[in-house]
Amino acid sequence: MKGIVGLIGLTTIVAIASMAPQSLAKEDADTKLGERLLDAKAVYQELLSTPDRSVPQELQENCKCIVVIPGMIKGALGFGARWGKGVMSCRNSQGGWSPPIFVSLKGGSWGLQIGAEKTDLVLFFMTERGARSLVTSSKFTLGGKVSVAAGPFGRSGEASTDLKLNAEIYSYAKSKGLFAGISLEGARLAPQKDANEEYYGKPIRVQDILFGHNPPVVRAEAKEFIAALPQG
Repeated sequence: MKGIVGLIGLTTIVAIASMAPQSLAKEDADTKLGERLLDAKAVYQELLSTPDRSVPQELQENCKCIVVIPGMIKGALGFGARWGKGVMSCRNSQGGWSPPIFVSLKGGSWGLQIGAEKTDLVLFFMTERGARSLVTSSKFTLGGKVSVAAGPFGRSGEASTDLKLNAEIYSYAKSKGLFAGISLEGARLAPQKDANEEYYGKPIRVQDILFGHNPPVVRAEAKEFIAALPQG
């Protein structure tokens, strides 16, 4: 009898021990995703407070979706490449912002280059077409079917002419401590399925997060990111 009890106790200990690494791994992944959201919030707020330059108010008020990629890596040694991970949110029909999804950006360019740098990136989607292309095809190429242009700076009146152009996405990147408009043709943006399922705790479609009628409940760091986006 004592042997059976001891065996049961040992089995229980082994089961608990085997579960512990999984639990710690999930907690670590959740922490990293939460930190990405807070980093994205800080990057967006830094963009809006860039000294002597401002993102046009019309762009902020009329954009449909925003992507923020903190710490994108740009490296080159003969072949140039960009890669980074970030978050994305879209406006709903009431003008509020959806729960964020996690995305990745990859792209490259040929040329005689050497060196590496880390930069922050913000993309403003002016139509839903690009975002819906992303969720229906799992990824899409910037500058392909969806036009992308360097984001303008200036006061409302100064930027009005530029904002009437046909670009569907405007992009900004931080270089040498300041944000500037940047062209990102050829880069590929894609949702991170595993990260989204990890953060929301269940398999969930990207379109249901961004455009669904019953979006998932968001955590504190996601609420902070959403609160930093243009309101109204």
